[in-house]
Amino acid sequence: MDLRKLKTLIDLVAESDIEELEVTEGESKVRIVKSSASQHSQVVMMQPQAQQQPAQFQVAAPAAVAAPVEAIAAEPEGHVVKSPMVGTFYRSSAPGSPAFVEVGSEIKEGGTLCIIEAMKLLNEIEADASGVVKKILVENGQPVEFGQPLFIIG
Repeated sequence: MDLRKLKTLIDLVAESDIEELEVTEGESKVRIVKSSASQHSQVVMMQPQAQQQPAQFQVAAPAAVAAPVEAIAAEPEGHVVKSPMVGTFYRSSAPGSPAFVEVGSEIKEGGTLCIIEAMKLLNEIEADASGVVKKILVENGQPVEFGQPLFIIG
């Protein structure tokens, strides 16, 4: 199941009066159970019969999810380029094409760093500072949230 769909389902359960939600998609099955005492949701993913034990994940309430992102932003030295939107992060314009930037690449303000696909639209993300790309914080094809750190430019 897609990570974005899973997050949407978790948010739906967290923000509603629903105590439990079970969704079957193909051979995968996801069950989300809200625990009101600790404000955590439990997600259980059932795989096809070939796998004998279901994978279990403890998912914190949405407010707790933002804390690790802030911790990452506090660590690095340099200018942090953050995502201006929710979408899917791509390092190049097409599969098989070279990435816009690599670690160690020199970038000028206004230069393209990556693309974020949101609602079937490809949005070029430009550098808001000049410098050298010190670190790329997101993997190609990974979903990103608004305000999530993407690059560190030094």
